[in-house]
Amino acid sequence: MIELDGRFWLNINGKPFLGGGRVELLKKIDQIGSIHSASKAMKMSYKAAWDTLKQMGEVSPQPLLEKHIGGKGGGGTTLTLYAKEMLATFEKFDKLHNEFIDRFKEAGDNPAKLQTILNRTFLTTSARNQFLCDVVAIESNDISSKIKLAFKEKTIFVSTITTKSLQNMGIHEGQNIYAIIKANDIKITNSLNGNEGNAIKGKISYINQNENGSEVGLKTDDDFMLVALNNTNEASSLSVGMEAYGVFGSENILIGI
Repeated sequence: MIELDGRFWLNINGKPFLGGGRVELLKKIDQIGSIHSASKAMKMSYKAAWDTLKQMGEVSPQPLLEKHIGGKGGGGTTLTLYAKEMLATFEKFDKLHNEFIDRFKEAGDNPAKLQTILNRTFLTTSARNQFLCDVVAIESNDISSKIKLAFKEKTIFVSTITTKSLQNMGIHEGQNIYAIIKANDIKITNSLNGNEGNAIKGKISYINQNENGSEVGLKTDDDFMLVALNNTNEASSLSVGMEAYGVFGSENILIGI
C-alpha cells in the first residue's frame, strides 16, 4: 500500500540547519562530551561528524558548541544554551510534523480521501470521536436520510440527518466524510436488548474513573477507538479487556465534510 511520508528539517535563510541525524549527533555530544566519541557511537567517521558540525555552524546565528580544556573533568565539548534551545524547538516541531503525517496516512493511496483530510486539517471540535468513513449506502425520503457509514471494513453504523442537509452538503455514495459523535452520547454496555440503534462491538481498552463519572475507551478489531462518558454505576460492571458494545443513536452522529 502507498503511504505518505516526510522528513522534517529546520532551515535558516533557506539553508538546511537541523534534521534528524544532526539532532542525534548534537545529543550524543551533549551526552558524551566528545565529538570523537559521539561520532563513534553513531558509527560515523570523525571527519563526517566534524564536516556536519561545520555546516551547521556556518548557518547558525550563534555558536552551537563550547570547548573546555583541561580542568577537573579533563576537558571536552558541550552544547551551548542556544544549541539546547534549538534542539527543544526541533523536537516540538518534529512531533507536530509526525502527527500531521499520521493524519494523512489515513488516506492510504486514495487521493480523494486525502483531499477530505486536507479540507478538515485546521478544523477542531470538542467531540472526542471523529472518524473518516466511507459512505456505503443512502436511503432518503422527503424529510430524512439514513447514511450507512463504514470505518475501514468491519465497523459499520448509520447516521440520520435531514434530506435537506444531505442535498446541501452534496453527500453521495462512495464519498469520504467525517462521523462526529460526542462522548456523552455513547453508552458502553456488556449486553444488548436489540433496540439500541448503532451497537459497535469491541474490547474495553481503558477505564478512567472518579467521583464525577467514567471515561471508557472501546477498541474494535480494525482500530476504531470509541470514547464514551458513562456514569459511575454503569462503569462498575465493566473491566479492561472485556468484550462490550458502544451504543448510540443514528441521530447522535454529526456529519462533516
